Amino acid sequence: MAWNEPGGNKPRDPWGGGGGGDQRPPDLDEALKNLKDRINGLFGGKGGSGGGGKRGAGVPKGLLIIVALVLVVGYVMMGFYQVDQREQGVVLRFGKFNRIVEPGLNWRAPVIEQAMKVDVGQNRSYELSEEMLTRDTNIVSVTLEVQYKVLDPQAFLLRVAAPEAILEHATSSALRHVVGSSTMDDVLRDQREDIRLEVRKRLQEYLDRYNTGLVINQVVLDRTAAPDAVRDAFDDVAKAREDEDRFKKEAEAYYNAIIPQARGKAARITEEAKAYKAKVVAEAQGNAARFEDLVAEYEKAPSITRHRLYLDTITEVLGASSKVLVDVKNGNNLMYLPLDQLMKPRETAKGGESGSGGSSSSTSRTTNAGADDGGSSGGQTPRSLYNTNRTEIR
Repeated sequence: MAWNEPGGNKPRDPWGGGGGGDQRPPDLDEALKNLKDRINGLFGGKGGSGGGGKRGAGVPKGLLIIVALVLVVGYVMMGFYQVDQREQGVVLRFGKFNRIVEPGLNWRAPVIEQAMKVDVGQNRSYELSEEMLTRDTNIVSVTLEVQYKVLDPQAFLLRVAAPEAILEHATSSALRHVVGSSTMDDVLRDQREDIRLEVRKRLQEYLDRYNTGLVINQVVLDRTAAPDAVRDAFDDVAKAREDEDRFKKEAEAYYNAIIPQARGKAARITEEAKAYKAKVVAEAQGNAARFEDLVAEYEKAPSITRHRLYLDTITEVLGASSKVLVDVKNGNNLMYLPLDQLMKPRETAKGGESGSGGSSSSTSRTTNAGADDGGSSGGQTPRSLYNTNRTEIR
């Protein structure tokens, strides 16, 4: 039978009235009132007004302690944070600087404190490429690279709003100041290292003055050149200067080579002159001593000494000249003498004569035709007076 079918002692219609079978849904106001009573009971209040209203049941104290512990532990766990090895942390309390924390596990009070991390170990770089005017009103193109890192995280985060933007403007200002105080030759070739060091020094002064917390590690002057429109002309000038330097160095090398040679040659000539002087003086002294000895001997035996001097002089003169001696036994024979053939060996000997070799060769050629000092007698071989340049008379 259907629930809404009429009949029976207990009607089943839920919306029908009367009897113990009334199953209508609860009133919405009643449900809200019951929920309110339960909430008031949870916090120790009383139920709503009514004849049979009861006091709400209280929550156990152990449950409240557990809830409080969970909230405290959650708050504490929310405050832990990690700082990497290359980083440093800056902690703000109510927006004001409080402390700097080192790498590792750290804690801050959530809501009350705020932590910011800065990478202080990272090597950062910034490159600037500009064309600027030099002191001698020439335009040069300069490419500069700045390598830097964060030294003071507090100043980097809190002192200035944009420290890296300040770095870029300070780099341009320092470079223009140094290049503008130098000539084009200094920038392109002569003073590149000095310009790099001066830019680094001035840039660090700017950063310290603005309190950016940055430190300059290195400034690299990558490229300095003339503008593209006149680069070819500048290259020609640079090559001409290189040739000039090369010629100067070659001249200096030649100077350093020729001067010692000239000094050595002069020293050699001086020593040779001194040796010649010593030789001439020694010969003169020897001749003088010989003459004195000869005078002494002449005083003892004038005739013998004169005869000996005569023989020595003849030997000297004839020993150095060409001679032909003809010895005819009966004196009636006519002999043809090939004088031209006899003179050739002597002329050849003069060309190859050196030292004592010439004297020995002339002596060997004159031994075949010699004259004796007393004429020829019998079958004896005639004795020549010209076997040597000097014939000793005993």
